[in-house]
Amino acid sequence: MPVHTPKTIAVLTSGGDAPGMNAAVRAVVRTALDRGLNVYAIYEGYQGMVDGGKYIRKMDWRSVGNILNKGGTVIGSARCARFREREGRLQAARNLLEQGIDGLVVIGGDGSLTGASMFRQEWPLLLAELVEQGEITQKVAAEHPQMAIVGMVGSIDNDMFGTDMTIGADTALHRITEAIDAIASTAASHQRSFVVEVMGRNCGYLALMSALASGADWALIPESPPDVDDWESKMCEVLKAGREAGRRDSIVIVAEGARDKYGKPITSDYVKQVLEDKLREDTRVTNLGHVQRGGSPSAFDRYLTTLLGYHAVEQIMKMTPDQEPQLIGMRENRIVHSPLMECVKQTHAVADVIAAQNFEKAMDMRGGSFKENFRTLRTLVRALPHAVQAGQKRLRLAVMHASAPAPGMNTAARTAVRLGLDKGHIMLGVHDGFQGLIRGDIEEMQWSSVNGWSASGGAELGTNRRVPQGSDVYAIARTIEEQKIDGLLMIGGWSGYLGVHKLYSERDNFPAFKIPMICLPATINNNLPGSELSIGSDTALNSIIEVVDKIKQSAVASHRCFVVEVMGRYCGYLALMSGLATGAERVYSHEEGVTLADLQEDLTRLLDGFRSGKRLGLMIRNEKANDLYTTGFMCSLLEEEGGDLFDVRQAILGHLQQGGNPSPFDRIQAIRLARHCIEWLIEQSDKPAPKAAFMGLMGGKVQFSNIREFPDLVEMLHQRPLEQWWLELRPIAKLMAKPGPGM
Repeated sequence: MPVHTPKTIAVLTSGGDAPGMNAAVRAVVRTALDRGLNVYAIYEGYQGMVDGGKYIRKMDWRSVGNILNKGGTVIGSARCARFREREGRLQAARNLLEQGIDGLVVIGGDGSLTGASMFRQEWPLLLAELVEQGEITQKVAAEHPQMAIVGMVGSIDNDMFGTDMTIGADTALHRITEAIDAIASTAASHQRSFVVEVMGRNCGYLALMSALASGADWALIPESPPDVDDWESKMCEVLKAGREAGRRDSIVIVAEGARDKYGKPITSDYVKQVLEDKLREDTRVTNLGHVQRGGSPSAFDRYLTTLLGYHAVEQIMKMTPDQEPQLIGMRENRIVHSPLMECVKQTHAVADVIAAQNFEKAMDMRGGSFKENFRTLRTLVRALPHAVQAGQKRLRLAVMHASAPAPGMNTAARTAVRLGLDKGHIMLGVHDGFQGLIRGDIEEMQWSSVNGWSASGGAELGTNRRVPQGSDVYAIARTIEEQKIDGLLMIGGWSGYLGVHKLYSERDNFPAFKIPMICLPATINNNLPGSELSIGSDTALNSIIEVVDKIKQSAVASHRCFVVEVMGRYCGYLALMSGLATGAERVYSHEEGVTLADLQEDLTRLLDGFRSGKRLGLMIRNEKANDLYTTGFMCSLLEEEGGDLFDVRQAILGHLQQGGNPSPFDRIQAIRLARHCIEWLIEQSDKPAPKAAFMGLMGGKVQFSNIREFPDLVEMLHQRPLEQWWLELRPIAKLMAKPGPGM
């Protein structure tokens, strides 16, 4: 079947708004223009499609400038009863044909996407009716035989089959987690209980993940209601035990769709009443409501939706006339497309299974990581670990940090300590990295030792970049023997990996090192092999975009160009991804290098742009992009040549990228990876020749690699992996940063 490439497409947002929709609209418009297509934006969703006229507007490159960081949807969204009727869809078809539109990119929830699919199915009949009524000619109908449909899911609920993350879900988690962090501080001050209700309809994703990320004490979700009739007493028993163990507050997260096992709704007000009656505690309810939808999108929602929008246009350009609508989503960190209505069908099926009270199947349908995270939460909310079983072999497992601090290190350490204790083992905290192993600065950790660590930035155990050398190795071997350490978890970055590799390489000389050792990736640079994402890198990206958003406001007010220097050493991950997420017009990285010709080209582009009315310029520079062409040099060059057209300022963000509380993404991934590390250490301890390894997420799945492979997978000189998946995104970043066709 030949490909019918639409020459004119339109983009619309429909249903509830979601942070990141604007980034998607921007990406669709700019990709379509770059590919030579005409592109329209339909304002006010399906209502605008039915009303036509001023609501269907042709877009140019600048039409979507400066919208990347805005919440909501700048082209509007509205519910439309008329589009549900055939007469309304007939009018919508006529309005689209007036502009020659025969391709639609729809950003919305399952209802909006279902409406788009129905519209596509009816299209030939609608054309025939319009011809019969004399509204269009037969020639027009023949030129637009099909309506190509591509959808993206804009929903904070993250409840759509066919994608691991929906547009807006990560930002909503940010809002919820920030709110709970703030609530927890006042709750602890007054020794209060708080019940926090979050959105999600029939999906408990936001409730589950925010409970994990915030260190909440209990969570109620639709997919797994309490498994006992008197669940209220069970919940209060655990909360009371937590108070007796020293906790000053109690936080209960309630999903708006929470129910008991008989299908009876569990409301936040009911939970409040239970806590007051059974525990006699001062209890408050916080319903976050539409706060969860609002505000500027997170870094993830900016660059994810940019990629989705780009691939939506690529997909619509190669669709065959008989191809059913496609959903563009993300699966295992890769952009994929799936039959749209099959995804909608599967989404409704989960809700039906929950309504039928088949909760085990509902958990299975949510996926393995959802179930795994729920099991982890059930352990972490305990007031105290399970009692040690009689006759159980108790391992002594050490947890340490190494390399520079990264947000999420504490979250990983807390999880490792509590999961290890709950399995009956002795958990040891090593202070100040390998230096602590050298000195023997080790303490036995208790359940309460890690209270409050989930949301805390930095590294409570301490960290440094020291790599064991010479006599250090002997001292560490002696400490391991004296402390009877049976396994070692290193949470950290490059220096930590080198240190564990050094200990592994000395096994023949020091039998003490023949214990299982595992490296959990935690560095803002995201420069480690064996993992596509390191703990801390998401927080660093969000720190960067928060500052750059403010810088852009300053720049646009005074006709300035900013050169922003970000960390990463010789790895350009932070530079490229922050460039995508902030709309920077140029990213300088060590991988691509910087030449004088590059600088001359960029200068010419800036001069032309400011002469044509441009008000701001933004360049992102990796700290090691070039030894000669420094940030200061670039600023001086641009300032000299810019003359009266624009001022130039530099912003070296420095260590603020390492600071701050970890993002929800970093917390959740730290918890997931720490769980696998503890399970791996326990499993390896029973083997005659236990391994040493590094681990991480590859393709969305947890993977372990032998530490001896580390030198073969990296550029040792530049401290980065040989394979960097994000380099594939450079063409998209460059496309989005272009001045635009004909400009």
